[in-house]
Amino acid sequence: MARANSFNKRELEKKKQSKRQEKQQKKEARKSGPTATLDDMIAYVDENGMITDTPPDMTLKKEEIALEDIAVSTPKKEDLEDDDTALVGKVDFYDSSRGYGFIKSMDRSDKYFFHRSSMIDEVGEGDIVNYEIIRGTKGMNAIDIKLAQE
Repeated sequence: MARANSFNKRELEKKKQSKRQEKQQKKEARKSGPTATLDDMIAYVDENGMITDTPPDMTLKKEEIALEDIAVSTPKKEDLEDDDTALVGKVDFYDSSRGYGFIKSMDRSDKYFFHRSSMIDEVGEGDIVNYEIIRGTKGMNAIDIKLAQE
C-alpha cells in the first residue's frame, strides 16, 4: 500500500518539475526577444471607418468640415404644438363606451389619440374633423375636436 502512495508522489513531483521547466523556458524565450514590435500591433482607421494595418496617406487633401455642421444627436422633429392652424383628419376608431379613439391625419401619416373630454362636437368613426394637437405623457394627443365644415 505504502509503495503505491510513494509512486504517486514521485509522479506528481515529476509533473510539477516539468511544468516549472516549461514555464522557465517560456520566460527565457520572452526575455530573449519580443516576437511582435509596436509597429506590428498598431491599427489604423481609414476615412470609411475600416480598420487597416497601413498608415493613412497624409499627402491627400482632406475636406474641411465646419464645427457647426457636425450633429451629435438626431435632429429635433418640428414641434407640432406651434401650428396655429387646425389640422384636418378622419376619425379612424372611436369607442363610445370607453370614451377614447384615434384620429388619422389627412396630410400626414400620423394617428393621434383623443379622449371624449377633448371633443367639442360629438363625433363617430369615419367623420372628418378639425383638431389641434398637444404633447401628452405617451405621445401626441388630439384636442379641441370638432366636425369639419363642409
